[in-house]
Amino acid sequence: MAKKRNAKERVVVTGLGAITPLALTAEETWQGLVAGRSGIGRVSQFDPSDYPTQIIAEVKGFNAGDYMDPKEAKRMARFSQFAVAATKMALEDAGLVVNEENSEEIGVLLGNSIGGIEETEKACRVMFERGGMRISPFYVVMMPPNLAAFQVAYTYGIKGYNSTVSTACAAGTQAIGEAAEVIRRGKATVMVTGGTEAGVCELALAVFCVGRAYSTRNDEPERASRPFDKDRDGFVGGEGSGILILERLDHALARGARIYAEVLGCGASNDAYHLIAPDPEGLGAARAIRWALEDAGVEPGEVDYINAHGTGTPLGDVSETLAIKKVFGEHAYRVAISSTKSMIGHRVAISSTKSMIGHLWGAAGAVESIACILSIRDNIIHPTINLETPDPDCDLDYVPNVARKAQVDIAICNSFGLGGQNACAVFGRVRD
Repeated sequence: MAKKRNAKERVVVTGLGAITPLALTAEETWQGLVAGRSGIGRVSQFDPSDYPTQIIAEVKGFNAGDYMDPKEAKRMARFSQFAVAATKMALEDAGLVVNEENSEEIGVLLGNSIGGIEETEKACRVMFERGGMRISPFYVVMMPPNLAAFQVAYTYGIKGYNSTVSTACAAGTQAIGEAAEVIRRGKATVMVTGGTEAGVCELALAVFCVGRAYSTRNDEPERASRPFDKDRDGFVGGEGSGILILERLDHALARGARIYAEVLGCGASNDAYHLIAPDPEGLGAARAIRWALEDAGVEPGEVDYINAHGTGTPLGDVSETLAIKKVFGEHAYRVAISSTKSMIGHRVAISSTKSMIGHLWGAAGAVESIACILSIRDNIIHPTINLETPDPDCDLDYVPNVARKAQVDIAICNSFGLGGQNACAVFGRVRD
């Protein structure tokens, strides 16, 4: 057993907020995931008719003015609006009020992949059609990936540590791990962390259509995202935000906060293999998972649930399956039977949130971490929907199609991104 962290270093989750293709709160998103409901449909923010993929996982019914000053919202790209809105909910959920006394002890660390890409598309259209001098002067303060972290800090008066992680699809998970480390280093008492993304625009759709990465199941969008299924044909893009409030354990206890779970550890690595394709043996992903477990002081056999990266790409799902096998060994398969034929052990359960809400890029790991945390709270694992035809190369327990009641004390979140960037976070039920 690896060495456990001492009590002074313990970091817990006390607040959750989310804006997703399923719902505009973390709790409603969770209920949709457990029910196996899909948030994927035809693109509505522009006409996708010219492209082989015409489906996406969009956030529906979002009105920025419900969460912030409408005038301020006009100076934010959509990804920043999502982060500000999800943070409002997370702070309220945590019962945490930012004021002059604590504002320097609270920090912000968010993950984001592509910034305000839709604002870049708009600016380019204006430049090519009307000339560069007609571009909005606000473009420069809407596009950069770090602006979401600024807008959250500015909106809520958070004056402490501030940073942005931009490690592609690993960003949300890595941000949570790094935020926990900020607290452990004594640089903050509380951290607002997670990820945010809003890449639903023609430019983003075109890029991934050209790269043949997206599913083309336009006639059945709810069935298009099918991680680990033999007939998967690519992933489905999405947008949204997941925000967690992390606190030093003694601080959370002192103020009587409700505690969801503990952040036990994190790990990050690089495949150093290929610009786009994952390591076919899953070696880089396996390193991130192994290092996260070592950081947490958790043995592979203690893990009850893995929220998989599980995008639904032919190569990625096989690579992740191999990585899990490398780290978990027999625990990936084990169903121990006693002499009385009763089950006395279990294999680790795995499921993919992306089967229902698509791939939220830099926000994916944050929303999926929320799913891990609520699995621990409720002792239920949401399903991988659309898993209908077994793939011989993906032969683990992916909790197909129907949620499962199960004791979940330790859960991990896998996130693997473009450029071979991998991150894994470990969450656990809080123990004395």
